Amino acid sequence: MSRLFVAALAALATVAAVPSAQARPYDPAQSQGWQQTEAGQPLRRGARQTGRQHRYAQQVERAPSGSGVGPRPSRWCGWWMRTQKGGGPQYNLAWNWRNYGSPSGPQVGAVVVWRHHVGMIVGRAANGQWIVKSGNDGGAVRTRARSVSGAIFRV
Repeated sequence: MSRLFVAALAALATVAAVPSAQARPYDPAQSQGWQQTEAGQPLRRGARQTGRQHRYAQQVERAPSGSGVGPRPSRWCGWWMRTQKGGGPQYNLAWNWRNYGSPSGPQVGAVVVWRHHVGMIVGRAANGQWIVKSGNDGGAVRTRARSVSGAIFRV
């Protein structure tokens, strides 16, 4: 019986010594690994913001004035593609680009569509991968070699 009493006392002392957790309001940007700069642009977790601008915010490409594509949504690869190829607001959603134009194979100028991303093939790398330019790739418009395995191509 004394061992049971000592074990219970030790457990109680351990619980009493642990500080209570502080509740914080839920912030979806924080849970996704992103913060926003004061200007409302994406800022990666752990990155430091200097002044009112940040390097990720400076890389964001703006829609040409008069393009009529509307404000940029939080997931903006489809929106960026609209600034390049046109199309209505349904194309803000990357997967809807599977309905654009007509089917093709991988080629320069083709729209390449993955389930959650869309880009445009602009070349071919020496290693055989296709060079794709796309919006919202790491928070910016980027051009890089990518595998297009499992993607859909439209022209």
